[in-house]
Amino acid sequence: MIDHFIPQVVNAKKLKGKAKGMVITQNIETAIRYYKAINRILEQQGNPFKVLIAFSGKKEVDGVEYIESDMNGFSENDTRHQFDTDEYLLLVVANKYLTGFDQPKLCCMYVDKKLQGVLAVQALSRLNRSALKLAKKTEDLFVLDFFNSVDDIKQAFDPFYTATSLSEATDINVLHELKNGLDDVGVYEWSEVEVFVKRYFDGDDAQALSPIIDVAADRFNEALELENDDKIDFKIKVKQFVKIYGQMASIMPYEIVAWEKLFWFLKFLIPKLIVVDPDADLLDELLESVDLSSYGLERVKLNQSIGLDESEAEVDPQNPNPRGKHGEEETDPLDEIIRSFNERWFQGWSATPEEQRVKFVNIANSLKAHPDFKAKYQDNTDSHNRTLAFEKILKEVMLHRRKDELELYKLFANDEAFKTSWQDSLQRIVSSSFLS
Repeated sequence: MIDHFIPQVVNAKKLKGKAKGMVITQNIETAIRYYKAINRILEQQGNPFKVLIAFSGKKEVDGVEYIESDMNGFSENDTRHQFDTDEYLLLVVANKYLTGFDQPKLCCMYVDKKLQGVLAVQALSRLNRSALKLAKKTEDLFVLDFFNSVDDIKQAFDPFYTATSLSEATDINVLHELKNGLDDVGVYEWSEVEVFVKRYFDGDDAQALSPIIDVAADRFNEALELENDDKIDFKIKVKQFVKIYGQMASIMPYEIVAWEKLFWFLKFLIPKLIVVDPDADLLDELLESVDLSSYGLERVKLNQSIGLDESEAEVDPQNPNPRGKHGEEETDPLDEIIRSFNERWFQGWSATPEEQRVKFVNIANSLKAHPDFKAKYQDNTDSHNRTLAFEKILKEVMLHRRKDELELYKLFANDEAFKTSWQDSLQRIVSSSFLS
């Protein structure tokens, strides 16, 4: 990355010497490791420029706790403004700033993360912000992708390439229903929302704001003595409100101030709402340090042109039904298997539920495509031999996919409990009719 960025972007004086780059990593731990590695390389080269990191919350790596502000040397609220200065040319991220971040000087991306669907479109579109004063051209843009194939990116962009329309309108009245339902529970007082929002936009720091949120969180977690099902119901509705309003706010005027205030209050409240799953075991610490030296680097495409489908596409609107846990739900048996597994093993990962599902489905399909699957497993009537055959097939598939799923493979190879649970979940999937 640095061997490309310095000669091809910095020394080439792209965007009149103002060009910047972004490193997109799989998770916060990996982002921290990349940040430290890049700084070591820059120090060896005389620190030609500085690098920033962006992530939310706290993260412990190798026994040391990191937060964004300490690593950068200033408040996280200043990160985007500091990145706009000439001093900082690279920004390392995991999820933060992949969407809603406008930096016209950004012209280069180094991707080491699975990008799919809308996230792929939004993340890569950070590069298309115009900068007329800097004479930014399409030829200035560059993406070095270590993770995604041409087909992955084509599939993500195709639905948005030509005309894209909603299959039906999104009903914003659902926000009224959600807010009324949340107000009735009594987790927060409206005066607390007012105080929080005023102090937040006055620039108070996190230490001053946290006690306000803690009062509401304590009511939810303890004081109101809510049943666990009621807690789940409330938290689902909170997330629905934040998601729907966040999407609608970008296309409608702020006519209802109460929605805007509640949106900001709930965004900070969500992480402090504790919901216990009675069926889940205590979380185990799974992830080992990602050894960057074990990455295999292989150029698979250079200056690849990705042809997109020119037919019009239609996407569904946000689900307007404000149901929580007590609503009528449609459940997918495959999702239930994956959910059960993920709740125990994937909580510490930055992968979204959709990405976790993709991991399962891709590996399950690889198992079914294995030459020994039908004869030695599917058609085998001896249960003991079937299990042994499945274990052998799974091991071969995981070895074959090791480069694509490094973290997953390390868990599979080194943690016997993880391996057993992973094998059992995949066996249930391939033995059913969930996969086409």
